[in-house]
Amino acid sequence: MKKEKFHIEYIFDKVSRRSLWNHLTTALGLSAWFADEVIINDNLYTFKWSKEAQATVIDSKPENFIRYRWVDEEDENAYFEFIIHTIELTGSTALEITDFSEPGEKKDSINLWDSQVEDLKRTLGI
Repeated sequence: MKKEKFHIEYIFDKVSRRSLWNHLTTALGLSAWFADEVIINDNLYTFKWSKEAQATVIDSKPENFIRYRWVDEEDENAYFEFIIHTIELTGSTALEITDFSEPGEKKDSINLWDSQVEDLKRTLGI
């Protein structure tokens, strides 16, 4: 079944791109907010919660964006991506998340990201 693509944006006042980038790409950073444990071998990331899932990095540009694809994803177009950009008007740093969800599950997926990003903000001291 084809998944539905969605974007969400979160504003981070007074956070450096480098600090945010480290929380989106390193084992220590990701385990602080995204998963209980993260193991990285080259471009293969293993995320551990009560279960385990693996994702590969399919594209990235340091301190700008990183795109992951779940190894067991059946929809070849699906991925999840973090994009960091600066809002020119305010100078704030923004995190844009692109993800895909099953039809009818978009609201639940957004709620999960909202919760995860709240944890991210706490780990960043925001």
